Amino acid sequence: MRQWTIDKPEQLVFDGVSRLNVRVVAGRLAVLASDGPATLEVTDISDPPLMVTHEDDGTLTVAYKDLTWDGLLGWLRAGRRRTTLTLTVPKDCPVNAGVVSASAVVAGFESRTSVKSVSGEVVLDGVSGEIQADTVSGDVESRGLVGDLSFKSVSGELTVAKGTPRRLKASTVSGRITADLELPPTGHVTLNSVSGEIVVRLPHTVESDVTIRSTSGRVGSAFPELSIGSQPGMKTISGRIGGGMASLSATTLSADVTLLRGEPA
Repeated sequence: MRQWTIDKPEQLVFDGVSRLNVRVVAGRLAVLASDGPATLEVTDISDPPLMVTHEDDGTLTVAYKDLTWDGLLGWLRAGRRRTTLTLTVPKDCPVNAGVVSASAVVAGFESRTSVKSVSGEVVLDGVSGEIQADTVSGDVESRGLVGDLSFKSVSGELTVAKGTPRRLKASTVSGRITADLELPPTGHVTLNSVSGEIVVRLPHTVESDVTIRSTSGRVGSAFPELSIGSQPGMKTISGRIGGGMASLSATTLSADVTLLRGEPA
């Protein structure tokens, strides 16, 4: 095992990285997939220093000593702890990335990716495989999603742009969920919110079963083949579009739910 203490701008190169753990507080974090050797580039850092550990099994950890993965979402300790860093590791490397208020970009990975944020904005760009994103108030944007995405937040928003998910499961209290999806035949989408609005756009020729419910919010659909119902305490949209091989479920307590239809190709 090798260890480094980073207290000034520096660049390191590593051999044989098979897993990445990175946890920072404020600033900017970029974690990028690469075909070359694993690297760490720190361009800005304040007190205290970052600790870097490269273990014999290939696990690379970049973190503050007192900032744990399990306790990250409840981390309230004061201090500057601002850093700007970029990590590149192989695209099949499992990634655990955590930020408090820092913005984060994670791009190009194909294995398992887990991201936690307190209030920092997270961008997942071209990430496939199994993805878990948890925030308190931080927003998450996914671009070009392929694979499974699970998202949980209190007030953070989720935006999925040009997503082709096998599984998409999102749950918020007050955060908005916006998803522009190309549903494959085996795609399953489950969206839940208490007071955050849900907007979903599906292709003109999608084949999916649809179930939408809201206790007191408005519901609307651009697909005429779906049935809209209303009774005391519940408004619904349900039915089958095309062959109905995929599935979409969206549920809110007080927020609106809107299902949009893409333009014909």
